[in-house]
Amino acid sequence: MLPTVADHSPKMASLTADLQQLLGPDSVLSAHSDLVVYECDGFVIEKNCPDVAVFPHTTGQVSQLVRLCNRYDVPFLPRGAGTSLSGGCLPVGGGVMIVLTRMKSILEIDLRNRFAVVQPGVVNVWLTGALKGTGYHYAPDPSSQGACTIGGNVATNSGGPHTLKYGVTVNHVLAVEAVLADGSIVEFGGPAEDAPGLDLVGTLVGSEGTLAIVTKVRVRLTRDPEGHRTLLGIFESVDDATTAISEIIGAGIIPAALEMLDQGILVAVEEAFHFGFPLDARAVLLIEVDGLEAGLDAQRDRIVEICRQCGAREVRQAQNAQERQKLWKCRKQAFGAVGRLSPSYCTQDGVVPRTQLPHILRRIYAIGEHYGLKIVNVFHAGDGNIHPILLFDERNAEQVERVLKASEDILDECLACGGSVTGEHGIGVEKINFMAKMFSASDLDVMGRLRHAFNPAGRLSPRKMLPTAGACGIEQRSPGRQASL
Repeated sequence: MLPTVADHSPKMASLTADLQQLLGPDSVLSAHSDLVVYECDGFVIEKNCPDVAVFPHTTGQVSQLVRLCNRYDVPFLPRGAGTSLSGGCLPVGGGVMIVLTRMKSILEIDLRNRFAVVQPGVVNVWLTGALKGTGYHYAPDPSSQGACTIGGNVATNSGGPHTLKYGVTVNHVLAVEAVLADGSIVEFGGPAEDAPGLDLVGTLVGSEGTLAIVTKVRVRLTRDPEGHRTLLGIFESVDDATTAISEIIGAGIIPAALEMLDQGILVAVEEAFHFGFPLDARAVLLIEVDGLEAGLDAQRDRIVEICRQCGAREVRQAQNAQERQKLWKCRKQAFGAVGRLSPSYCTQDGVVPRTQLPHILRRIYAIGEHYGLKIVNVFHAGDGNIHPILLFDERNAEQVERVLKASEDILDECLACGGSVTGEHGIGVEKINFMAKMFSASDLDVMGRLRHAFNPAGRLSPRKMLPTAGACGIEQRSPGRQASL
């Protein structure tokens, strides 16, 4: 058997023994063969193993784990399902990884007051399933909702196709219970929509586990719309499709979702799901409006008119619930279908104003040509959140370097357009160098002061988000750059 990482440090060996006594041996992993599973998240270009991975079941256990780590002066960080795409749960300095996937209960559903209370390990789609038939749903629907956890959604302030109309995760979190970096248990927010005092819920949502470890979430439930109209606009050019996006929003229509897929991704999706996408189209728009039945046909007709004015050769409508569900399955599982195009891929997460979509798509294709890379696109077009997918072979180190350079150029262009380098994937470790490009030194200083107020010793999720966020405790090991994504 391979030696455990803890075997190389008396301190880690002693801490591991205490962790086993607290949680039981079945809830503590220290063998390297077990820990390698937790060496990265969806951003697998950076890898590093934790020294120990632990699996608490209760908030009290999380609190005790944190206190133990502080006693031994060892860094620690939370992890959910590991679907993050920016290295948000990368154990940069080793230490203890607190895996929250066994805290997976839906604790309460209160339809009268329109909220649910869940533990952080609840998979997003589980709550959707639990609410089916009640007349309510939880609106944030990341494309990875079949795997990602609500705790992880809170950490990165996840979006999804339907957040164009309904908002991102922070708009649907009423309250959180969390364990602070010193082990104390706190509650922020409450059942009311606008809790009095400082907006500490909004502070924690999107903080990527650097301020506290969320152990319980009270989420807002949304009434199901009375009806839907789901359309597929088929375009001969990407420019026409992206122009239609701005024209639809400019006409005063706010679709529930407005997604774009280019020709490159259509090939993979059609091969995987056989929906009947036209493979000669340069781009398609997936457009959905919802709400009261009384106004939906008028919105649909106006969208069809705009698409045709912008050059759409055809606009189809889903004829029934089954066809609509299959269409959304194609969109939400599009990233999984990319494996049919390339052995490896890297997904970026920039944001630009909607009017800049034609420009940024042209630049993405030009950057791909410059670096000799194929780039395909499927993204949240309605809110300008692009997800260019760079295809390459992870076994070729030179290709990996080209992917990294192309990614940087794409994100730099997003900033030049007045946008951001992330819409929902987070900063993590991948985009720390962009923070100084997006924010002034005084901005970063304020962020650092806020982080210090919550996490003064810096042991919680060190070296994440902020370029000045140091690490502490055990010897720091630089993550090895691996040629796989």
